[in-house]
Amino acid sequence: MNRVPCLYIVVPCYNEEQVLPITSKLFLGKLAELVNQDKISDNSRIMFVNDGSKDKTWDIILELARQDSHYIGIAQSRNRGHQNAVLAGLMEAKDHCDITISIDCDGQDDINAMDAMVDAYLDGCEVVYGVRSERDTDTFFKRFTAEGFYKLMNWMGAEVVFNHADYRLISSRVLQELANFKEVNIFLRGMVPLVGFKSTSVYYERSERIAGKSHYPLKKMLALAFDGITSLSVKPIRMITGLGLIIAVLSFVGIIWAVVSSLLGRTIAGWTSTICIVCFMGGVQLLCLGVIGEYIGKIYLETKARPRYIISERTEERDASCKEARKNDRIGGSLTPKSKA
Repeated sequence: MNRVPCLYIVVPCYNEEQVLPITSKLFLGKLAELVNQDKISDNSRIMFVNDGSKDKTWDIILELARQDSHYIGIAQSRNRGHQNAVLAGLMEAKDHCDITISIDCDGQDDINAMDAMVDAYLDGCEVVYGVRSERDTDTFFKRFTAEGFYKLMNWMGAEVVFNHADYRLISSRVLQELANFKEVNIFLRGMVPLVGFKSTSVYYERSERIAGKSHYPLKKMLALAFDGITSLSVKPIRMITGLGLIIAVLSFVGIIWAVVSSLLGRTIAGWTSTICIVCFMGGVQLLCLGVIGEYIGKIYLETKARPRYIISERTEERDASCKEARKNDRIGGSLTPKSKA
């Protein structure tokens, strides 16, 4: 019988002192349930990633790790954003487990969907996306903008899974390949599909936040959307080229019209029309320069090749049991389990 997989649940945390004591118990309960069902190894862990929290989040993580060895944690040297925190946890876990499941700390994502995710992995899937089946808990504005974002991303040429955020299962095999993606501008929702491998989706209903306040206001959501578009697609640049071509053609027609009108003596001095044309062209030029500048800024950051995350502290040294088990399986000829006999 093949060995059951070792699972690391990766939980990014930023100022979660209100909700962490609640959801940590839920995560541990789900881990124990999966172990009792013989779906995962007891060497599985819950890894909290402290993203430079300013409250007592890290102190809570340290206390949890002291209480139960299934809790472990890493702390970033400063706040680097949700995507970098998730990536830090995944890269930290990839050499110590068979599969990872990333999930937010707020308790909104249905943890029971993990059962179906693990089952899909055992059936041969390397990536399993957690997808919201509906958005009844969202306001009309948030639902409209969120769904519009996914449609816009796909229209822009970025391959993203509709209504999928960052709740997903990824095998260590996929994570090893994801580690080869060296870009500094990170948008995991678009990067993971680019890696490939067999994938599927698990659908679930999202709940209200259990406690605390959301750390993703409209401003951050818009910034994430813009980062995703500019990190995965060059279509905005091509749209600018197309716009410039259209304006150039219209301008050429306008020049011919102006010359003909002048030769026929039909010209009338017009201040309003001149100002409108100047303002329109100036606005279009500034907009185009802004989009181009955004891409140049990303190139600037990529050429610096700064680290995407810096881990300043760990709750303890990694438990090597999963790694040793994986090494023994390699010796025995089995690398990654896909089904249980």
